[in-house]
Amino acid sequence: MRILFVHQNFPGQFKHLAPALAKKPAHEIVVLTINQHSAHERLRVVTYKPARGTTPNMHPWVSDFETQTIRGEAAFRAALKLKNEGFSPDVIIAHPGWGESLFLKDVWPHARLGIYCEFFYHAEGYDVGFDPEFSVPDPGNACRLRLKNVNNLVHFEIADAGISPTHWQASTFPERFRKQITVIHDGIDTGAIAPNPSASLTLNGNLVLTPQDEVITFVNRNLEPYRGYHTFVRALPELLKRRPQARVIIVGGDDVSYGSRAPEGRKWRDIFFNEVKDRVDCSRVHFVGYIPYQYFIPLLQLSTVHVYLTYPFVLSWSLLEAMSAGCSIVASDTQPLHEAIRHNETGRLVSFFDAEALSDEIVSLLENADERQRLGANARAFAIKNYDLKTVCLPKQLAWAENLRAL
Repeated sequence: MRILFVHQNFPGQFKHLAPALAKKPAHEIVVLTINQHSAHERLRVVTYKPARGTTPNMHPWVSDFETQTIRGEAAFRAALKLKNEGFSPDVIIAHPGWGESLFLKDVWPHARLGIYCEFFYHAEGYDVGFDPEFSVPDPGNACRLRLKNVNNLVHFEIADAGISPTHWQASTFPERFRKQITVIHDGIDTGAIAPNPSASLTLNGNLVLTPQDEVITFVNRNLEPYRGYHTFVRALPELLKRRPQARVIIVGGDDVSYGSRAPEGRKWRDIFFNEVKDRVDCSRVHFVGYIPYQYFIPLLQLSTVHVYLTYPFVLSWSLLEAMSAGCSIVASDTQPLHEAIRHNETGRLVSFFDAEALSDEIVSLLENADERQRLGANARAFAIKNYDLKTVCLPKQLAWAENLRAL
């Protein structure tokens, strides 16, 4: 087959699938992306460049779709050039979120299009309106969200199939398209991410942490309410009071991945930590920002208790990586978690909003090494059975991709 991958920040969710397909000599793989990428030797990377930016003062309800249209046009022009050079894909596999794949079937109408179905927005019952602390008073927000789905809806008209990483994320999409979505996770390399009793990590050039230390880990791409940063921080005073030897490692940047930015140009990290900093020993709370992946895995391996909280939104890879590493996990009792964290089997679940209950659950596990071992072993076994890259996810992804041509 000739296969075109489309992702604004390739490889993204196609990190394993694209190279695996490229290893098969019979396939020709081209990648269309906005960013330069040092690709696999059998992946040809083609970049596109938007001709303009989003219109200043554009109506906020439609600004997302204008940006997606601008990127879609740029990808369309790049695709026309590819076609003129003689490339005609049998299959297009795209993450549609940024609009690049909007017009590709106008270039290659006979190509089969498979799209990555990450999330469909709703005015209620999901992430929006979930957290009363950050409610949106404007009743027009429901209208904005409906238009935010225009990109998804246009893709449903042209896509031949979809792939979604979890059953819950697939369930957010309209019923009329859901039957075309296959649920296959992106996959976790459980062989590479495994328990390691010899793991160690050095902070600030002098503090060496090992599994013998009492370490609570909390990981986000960015520290923000969508991932429960505020609830976690509010649990710290009681937690650190009850566990005088514990250290807290907080991984994540100061930007925003989801939801709204903090008011007045401030950072969510500072807003919430300022609430508690006078009641905690700040020398035991370590904000490490973004860390390279080669340090992230040892951090999970030495974690005594790992905490993961989220709104009803997309599930983070980091949660499954923590399970693969054999972490003892306390997580929020929200729908995205229910597929992976089963209470008292593969972890502990607590109310997203209850900082006191979160502190209690963490302390309970810190006090019980046998329970931590049991939950960690169960979490790893569950990850291997359901999310292992080589034996479960990648074979299913390859079959899905290669079956697209026959649709």
